[in-house]
Amino acid sequence: MNLCAEMLAHHLRNEHADRLVVSEFCPPFRARLQRLPWLGKRRGAFNTDRLLNRMWDYPRHMRRRQGDADIFHVVDHSYAQLVHVLPTGRVGVYCHDLDAFRCLLEPCRERRPRWFRAVARRILGGLKRAAVVFHSTAAVRAAIERHGLVDPARLVHASYGFAPEFRRDPVGDEECRLVGPHRCDGPYLLHVGSCIPRKRVDLLLRAFMVLRTRFPDLRLVKVGGQWTTDQRALLTELTGTVTHVTGIDRPALAALYRHASLVMMPSEAEGFGLPVLEALACGAPVLCSDLPVFREVGGDVAHYAPVGDMDAWTSAATCQLGGSAPAESAEKRVEWAQRFSWRRHAQIIADAYLGLMR
Repeated sequence: MNLCAEMLAHHLRNEHADRLVVSEFCPPFRARLQRLPWLGKRRGAFNTDRLLNRMWDYPRHMRRRQGDADIFHVVDHSYAQLVHVLPTGRVGVYCHDLDAFRCLLEPCRERRPRWFRAVARRILGGLKRAAVVFHSTAAVRAAIERHGLVDPARLVHASYGFAPEFRRDPVGDEECRLVGPHRCDGPYLLHVGSCIPRKRVDLLLRAFMVLRTRFPDLRLVKVGGQWTTDQRALLTELTGTVTHVTGIDRPALAALYRHASLVMMPSEAEGFGLPVLEALACGAPVLCSDLPVFREVGGDVAHYAPVGDMDAWTSAATCQLGGSAPAESAEKRVEWAQRFSWRRHAQIIADAYLGLMR
């Protein structure tokens, strides 16, 4: 969510300085268990420190800062517990999706221990208390309303945009396609995002295995995330054909989008799907799951396949890679992407908060 914070602050300062003064509150992360030599490198140490910071340190920090601003904006709903310590009626929250509350809203689908549910309940309580709740898509709004979480009158649609680096025509040396030790030559599929279950990276890898039999020179470039144990097992059959990239900057990512033969997003659930928009802004062809949220973001210029249907995914990707599918021009994809902008995102949020202050 750092990108959302960065783009919002940038546009508020550049375009709304006559109406708003922007300050960013980012409490320092305090390591506790991670400092212990016998425990600090374990994943559990980081997760425990993160929980303590979110639920103890950050609320204490913001309680001390509640007099430093007229309005507070929580950029990520997973920090909505901060609403409890900030002035009533003067806090808004951006809700990206409902994943953080799945254990409460759909307990049969996501079973969690009691302590985890208690934390989720505290965060959800903060979201419910917010004076305004922003959301990225109509699909997220529909989910909020379906579960009766927030009065519809307090919901405001403020969709994402794409950063200026994501464009069809590169500038300067942005077209360098050297990413780490790997040069992405030849045709490749591209996936951008984490490796959590709902991203369906398992389907991505299995589909790639099939596509390799039809297009022997094809490679897969995976940007972001950490492989799970099950995904690593699948990778043993794909040795030398998959490039995993992490920690790259936006110009390098934009170059990967521009040269991808196909961007694949097989997620089974999303709140927005920013890589779809970024890819289209770069003119890249996109194949994604047939979800309402992806239809909202990709419109008629993206291609769709049923969630989890391996045969449909390999067939659709084969048509795209083989040139037999109806192809929208790169210009059409870029034109569609222009409907979304961080400038408009900031405008909507600024207007909403100024309305609260009247």
